[in-house]
Amino acid sequence: MDLVGVAEIRVMLGNVSRQRASVIANQRNFPEPVAVLAMGKVWRRSDVEAWIRKHRPESTTS
Repeated sequence: MDLVGVAEIRVMLGNVSRQRASVIANQRNFPEPVAVLAMGKVWRRSDVEAWIRKHRPESTTS
């Protein structure tokens, strides 16, 4: 399972700020994290990529 945190999500969204990535990740329609660790929430990369394709098609999903 390929996991990503906010730092990776910000890059996937086209290098938005960490604060902006956190705001997006906390939206109600964003995928649920698979775990909440001491370092923060983590998501499946595939879930985040699917969300970006649907909600932010102009972003890059590297």
